[in-house]
Amino acid sequence: MKEQRTNHMEYMPGMEVIESDIMNQVVSRMEAYDYEKYTAADVQRALNNDYRTIEDFAALLSPAAMPFLEEMAQLAKEETRKHFGNSVYMFTPLYLANYCENYCIYCGFNCHNKIRRAKLNYEEIEKEMQAIAKTGLEEVLLLTGESRKMSDVKYIGEACKIARKYFKLVGLEVYPMNSDEYEYLRECGADFVTVFQETYNSDKYETLHLEGHKRIFPYRVNAQERALKGGMRGVGFAALLGLDDFRKDAFATGVHAYLLQRNYPHAEIAFSCPRLRPIINNDKINPRDVREPQLLQVITAYRLFMPFANITISTRECERFRNNVIGLAATKISAGVSTGIGSHAEEAEDRGDNQFEIADCRTVEEVYEAIKDKGLQPVMNDYVYV
Repeated sequence: MKEQRTNHMEYMPGMEVIESDIMNQVVSRMEAYDYEKYTAADVQRALNNDYRTIEDFAALLSPAAMPFLEEMAQLAKEETRKHFGNSVYMFTPLYLANYCENYCIYCGFNCHNKIRRAKLNYEEIEKEMQAIAKTGLEEVLLLTGESRKMSDVKYIGEACKIARKYFKLVGLEVYPMNSDEYEYLRECGADFVTVFQETYNSDKYETLHLEGHKRIFPYRVNAQERALKGGMRGVGFAALLGLDDFRKDAFATGVHAYLLQRNYPHAEIAFSCPRLRPIINNDKINPRDVREPQLLQVITAYRLFMPFANITISTRECERFRNNVIGLAATKISAGVSTGIGSHAEEAEDRGDNQFEIADCRTVEEVYEAIKDKGLQPVMNDYVYV
């Protein structure tokens, strides 16, 4: 007898429902997106435009744009310099806990994966942050596994308060919440919320997320809007490229960010561009059809479509690729990264297993010097609080 699973399109009790048509717009546009119909002439037209429409963005993500990759990269570089100068912002992620209540078949933290679980207490969080701050970094991204029981909102809020003592910019990449919970975390010191949608194909999403709150597709799609309603200054968007058709997922990600910024023009928008990486107990998970040229196409298309958006390139990618892309389109880069629990402080032992394998293990100092070697300016923070 087949196990009855929760309807992935129906909200669970306690999940806030907001009045918004953005999800429906994004999904309908994605479903209608036929990237094979675009021609070289469509791509050239998009490249020639000073202001690029959703239709231009669609052309830039199409296979027809691949022969134009060099031109896209140079135009992206011009846009990046125009809006960000030579600045490349540096940060590091800090994993607070890896307990998770979701069963996502591609993630190392999933609740059925037999890994070492751990959670930092407040004293350990403080020591980790002291160690990170000593490197000169002034921005930190706090992450947890998606477990409300083991990493409740109050715990995350206390971590934000500690982070505020050491950092000028505090980002969150945790489970989606209601707008009042985001408001509480904003009051605790959080500035920014990033949510990986993973894939915008709801049918595929349903087959990848088998248990837990993450299974509920619309609640996750609307997380960024709830964060902005809760007063967050900025929100980040990402699809995990390779889970499904990467062109459609990248298109949906860009459209989602574009539509949300039209509704919330004050919001700071950011993109992450993660590809699948191998995880513990499964080294066969790798991106489907997303090689480095395709990834570069996605990154440059984001830049040409939304010139003001920050674009983060993570340690999922190798040193060579990261060095190249910060010179073109990416404006934020992580450094001194560990995806395990508790490993920044000297006396700390890495107590929990990693979420995924990283490909660039350079220290903060090494990444800092690599940025300078490219004639760019490493920036720890440029926010002034008055």
